[in-house]
Amino acid sequence: CIQTGKPLYIQRKHYDYPDLPSGYQRTSVPLAVEGSLEGVRIREVHLEEDPGQYDPVSGSVDFNRSGIPLVEIVTEPDLRSPEEARRFLRLLTRVLEYTGKVRPEAGGAMRVDVNVSLEGGGRVEVKNINSVKGVYRALKFELQRQAERLRRGEKVKRETRAYLESQMITVPMRMKEFEEDYRYIPDPDLPPLFLEEEWVEEIRKRMVEPPHLREKRLVEEYGIPPSAARVITSERELADLFERVAKEVNPSFAADWFRTKLKKVLNYLGLRAGEVKFSVEQFLSLLKMVEGGRISREQGELVLRELVRKPREPEEILIELGLLPLEEEELGELIERVLEENEGAVEDYLRGREEALNFLTGKVLKASRGRADPREVVKRLRERLEERRGKD
Repeated sequence: CIQTGKPLYIQRKHYDYPDLPSGYQRTSVPLAVEGSLEGVRIREVHLEEDPGQYDPVSGSVDFNRSGIPLVEIVTEPDLRSPEEARRFLRLLTRVLEYTGKVRPEAGGAMRVDVNVSLEGGGRVEVKNINSVKGVYRALKFELQRQAERLRRGEKVKRETRAYLESQMITVPMRMKEFEEDYRYIPDPDLPPLFLEEEWVEEIRKRMVEPPHLREKRLVEEYGIPPSAARVITSERELADLFERVAKEVNPSFAADWFRTKLKKVLNYLGLRAGEVKFSVEQFLSLLKMVEGGRISREQGELVLRELVRKPREPEEILIELGLLPLEEEELGELIERVLEENEGAVEDYLRGREEALNFLTGKVLKASRGRADPREVVKRLRERLEERRGKD
């Protein structure tokens, strides 16, 4: 958005409704204008105070958030479907979370008012929807309601409606006001705020890279798949961690681990990346163990779970879990013992039955109690069996 550079005046917006006991709402003139987010134009950004939340069914008003300041982002009418609105809101939520000023787990952190109109009908505003899913459902219902009225030759009134989450419908609240009905006047209690250009520039320098732009950059800079970049940039702390470890290990290998292992463990434990306590060095040590073939991917995932639960050195976790890799000599002895105890399977392999190799691999892995790398076991078994074939 373009910062207006004008003094920030606070106005009183008058209307008579149960959610506003003072009879007016404080709202600022635009703070910024003419912005955009992935093709959706943003008309303006301004400040205002939160009114109460009125339930038109029960007639009750919740004043818990009344008077709390909020930032209102007003888009141009560029969204043409519930799907587009849902996609835009998900992106906007990610961008706001990236600032660190909006917490996704905080209830009521973002509320949405939507304006809906079809050709031939009046504009209907649906107020105070509390979730992206709610916006999608409210739009689906409202579009269907308006379309049915127009098909029957009835008028769609210009009005304000409320969304009932429990029934997934919208219900009338009040007739929709026109701008002049609000009788805006400057608030005599609040003097204008002058935003110095130096202060604005200082804030601009501290702004973080938005997730959708960071996602594209990770693909171009590190050569990772878009699907992995999408997962990695889902949380700012996750993306920060990736960029630190990708300098030390293969970026594609790291991206795969973030997408298929780390994110899975975090979801399983109900954690966000910002809540984990392990150090970058500890996580990097684990990745290097797996990348270098010292431990298998399966073993690495077991260590990762423990690392997230209770951070400590990966080496220590390996010992605790009894997963310290077999030494080369130990693995060789284990393979020889399995071959001696399963002569029938050895003969089957030598006769061309490849599945016998799988049987022998399973025996070695079971005997090693998960300490052997399956790929290394298959390689070593095949070598020993081919040596036998050569002797025969």
